[in-house]
Amino acid sequence: MKESSLMESFPFFAKHGHMVLGCFAVALLINLLLRSCRGGEQFVRPFRTEQNHNPIKELNPDEDFSEYGEATDGVEDDSPSLPENLEHVKFEYSRPTENEMRERSRKFYEITNARRTLRFFSPDPVPRDVIVNIIKAAGTSPSGAHTEPWTFVVVSNPDLKSDIRRIVEHEEELNYAKRMGKRWTTDLRPLGTNWHKEYLTQAPYLIFVFKQDYGILPNGKRKMHYYKEMSVAIACGILITAIQYAGLVTLTSTPLNCGPALRTLLKRPMGSLRHQAYEALN
Repeated sequence: MKESSLMESFPFFAKHGHMVLGCFAVALLINLLLRSCRGGEQFVRPFRTEQNHNPIKELNPDEDFSEYGEATDGVEDDSPSLPENLEHVKFEYSRPTENEMRERSRKFYEITNARRTLRFFSPDPVPRDVIVNIIKAAGTSPSGAHTEPWTFVVVSNPDLKSDIRRIVEHEEELNYAKRMGKRWTTDLRPLGTNWHKEYLTQAPYLIFVFKQDYGILPNGKRKMHYYKEMSVAIACGILITAIQYAGLVTLTSTPLNCGPALRTLLKRPMGSLRHQAYEALN
């Protein structure tokens, strides 16, 4: 009697209850299978928020090498790239007074604020040791996992600079005519830039900064480089600041489509670069 009364009270479940239970069982089974395939990760998607709706790849620097046309061997190496018994450099610090901080920060700002992007240079010689010190300063830049994914190539040879200028002007003429598009060239018009690059043969030194996609360990295996783009960008910031502080001037130039030809001309290998913080070509 009680059982009959219960079924009459819930006519929907009396008629369709077996289907509801069946759907619930199937959903539970799918959830368990997905969790198993994902290594135990719970199959629950977070609500979309401002923080997680657009995940950034750079948050995970452990990408493989497939984006560079070569794949890793899939063998995990438990040993770190740096020595296990790495000797740390002692940090020595003497805190300046507040007035000293203000004065030093003011002077440094005045020096950096005087920096300008120039497209004309004096051919007067610059002491070579000044350039070496500038490169050393850039090499103190922080980098992901202290991998230092950069190579600085300094060019002073006139014939080599002429070859560089021919490569750059050839590509830049195409860039301005076809590749860059109307919007880009319109935005550049007030700056008066064009594909002619006389400064490449006028300046006493050209400094090229090559990003290392990966390094080579002493055992011949590849060394992963983390946050390469940001690391090299920070090093370039220190580089142009050091040049300004030394009393010299700069132009940062990133001509489109010149990388392969310049890399070949300057004998830089694809991706893999051994430990070369400074190299001068004469």
